[in-house]
Amino acid sequence: MTDRPTILRDSGAAVLPGDGAFGATMDALRARGLDDAILSYLRSGRPFLGICVGMQLLFERSSEFGGSAGFGVFSGDVERFARAPRVPHIGWNLLEPIRAHPFLEGLGRNEYAYFLHSYRARVGPSTVAAATHGERFAAIVAQDNVMGTQFHPEKSRQTGLRLLANFIALARGPERDVRGL
Repeated sequence: MTDRPTILRDSGAAVLPGDGAFGATMDALRARGLDDAILSYLRSGRPFLGICVGMQLLFERSSEFGGSAGFGVFSGDVERFARAPRVPHIGWNLLEPIRAHPFLEGLGRNEYAYFLHSYRARVGPSTVAAATHGERFAAIVAQDNVMGTQFHPEKSRQTGLRLLANFIALARGPERDVRGL
């Protein structure tokens, strides 16, 4: 755990957890000089996992609190739920696998995860699993070395533990240096 860009630069794998608002999180990263360090890291090919707002920051922008730009790894915007039965979306929800990715290895078709969010990304090319809360949204995104979960894997029991184990296995690939994991 660090707020120093040099430690991130030298890490073999990185996790960006999140809780809170998109713009405020980006502002906090900028204030610490971590925005450029994260962007460089994302381009490095090393494993990266964004959790909750950490996943949302991987998209191009968010409309939350007037709007803010993200890292732009994944195309699309993060917007408030428009047709949800209630907001925020809090609780367990079924994951709907869309396409294979090593991050999903060992997960079945009836996996549940624990969500807590008011904003979501639409299902798009980077989506490997979706969920539905009044409308379908991206629950897990992945592209090459960058992965993200809209839900909290640390609160999602066996499903979350499997995903975190998969991330660690990807980070420990044959020539990976996983200092900091």
